[in-house]
Amino acid sequence: MPAADELDAVLDANRAFYDAFEARDLDAMSQLWEHSDRATCTHPGWPTLRGWARVAASFFALFQNDQRLQFILTEVHAHADGSTGWVSLDENVLDVEANLAVAAMNLFTRGDDRQWRMVAHHASVITAPATLDEDELG
Repeated sequence: MPAADELDAVLDANRAFYDAFEARDLDAMSQLWEHSDRATCTHPGWPTLRGWARVAASFFALFQNDQRLQFILTEVHAHADGSTGWVSLDENVLDVEANLAVAAMNLFTRGDDRQWRMVAHHASVITAPATLDEDELG
C-alpha cells in the first residue's frame, strides 16, 4: 500500500475512535480495538488499564454517564511503518461543564485482515502551555 494510503487509513481509524467516543457507541469502539492482552489505555487521571477486558470495561463505564463529549482534534500527526501506525494529537474536549486540553497518543496495528486496530491510547491533561523557545527545540 502506498505511504499516503497507509497514513489515510491510520487517520481514518483514529477518527473512528473519536466518532465512537462522541457517540458513546460501545459496539463501534469494540470493533476498533484489538481484543488482546496487548490492549492498553490511559484515560486522563486514570491508572493505566491493561488487557482488552479492562479497556472495554472502562469505555462501558464512561458511556453510562450522561456527560456528552465533543473532541476538537488539533496538532494531528500520523505515521505508519509496516503493520504499526500511530497518531499524536491534542484533544480539545468540550463538555457542558468545562473545556479540557489533552495530549494523546494512539497506537494502531494492522492484522491479517489489513484493518488498523487500536492497541494503545494514552491521554494526559495539558496543565500548562509549552514554554520551550526555538533555541531549546534545536
